[in-house]
Amino acid sequence: MAYFIGIDLGGSSVKAVSISSSGEKLADRNVDFSASEKMQWADCVAEIIRDIETEQGKPAEAVGLSAPGLAAPDERSIACMPGRLEGLVGLNWTEFLQRDTPVPVLNDGHAAVLGESTLHAGRAADNLFMLTLGTGVGGGAIVNGQLLRGHIGRAGHLGHISLDPGGAPDICGIPGSLEDAIGNCTVEARSNGRFQTTHDLIAAHLAGDEFATKVWLKSVKALAAGIAGLINVLDPETVIIGGGIARAGEALFQPLREHLDQMEWSPTGNKVRIEPAKLGEFAGAHGAARRAAIP
Repeated sequence: MAYFIGIDLGGSSVKAVSISSSGEKLADRNVDFSASEKMQWADCVAEIIRDIETEQGKPAEAVGLSAPGLAAPDERSIACMPGRLEGLVGLNWTEFLQRDTPVPVLNDGHAAVLGESTLHAGRAADNLFMLTLGTGVGGGAIVNGQLLRGHIGRAGHLGHISLDPGGAPDICGIPGSLEDAIGNCTVEARSNGRFQTTHDLIAAHLAGDEFATKVWLKSVKALAAGIAGLINVLDPETVIIGGGIARAGEALFQPLREHLDQMEWSPTGNKVRIEPAKLGEFAGAHGAARRAAIP
């Protein structure tokens, strides 16, 4: 049976899935790496592919890869990725992985929204956008049934909208961005050094820590403001929330929906659906695998 591998390279971990030709998931992996170790993430990708192919007993038909940053027009590499994963920009994954067939490379937000729209949460929606909340904030949009790519493939970087023009610039130079308001990359700064990860912050919030609650709910309110603005720009039927932070469940979605009840403009009375990603943290990997399966 032919199968395909999708790789989603994040800021601190590599997620992978293998799927059959019919889209059935055969296996998945989630492996952490040290971002401070030069190119450890690349070796991690190669090791995961070898592991999956050994388990399946034969090579994959094709491999697709998603990563943060701007994908090159020929889909062979990431053309621009400021500030993180040194060595990623310009790396030809087909050559690095020594594959006989090309390895299509996608922006991670594009891959995630493709995975969700094709396989599950957004299947019936022609207009939707997705935010992936993790180390940073990725995104992607389906507009009138088509992936929104834009002039140079930059469309969908929804985490890099400004919520505060007086705020500090993010890695793309955007002041007071949505990414910096809720991404794991700034949680230490937002919590005055008390928390190293968003998961720790949320755990303290749920345990009744008043300071953690204040920091967390401020972040969720900022997320709601960003979503409300994007709803007015893109006019979706559905907004999908994925990424590691979305594992918080109702600790995220309940206050998010409460804020959106106050912020969302609903001129026809129809509220936009806010849904967790059905594919969870593996949406990007699924999207990359589906892209690999396209001739």
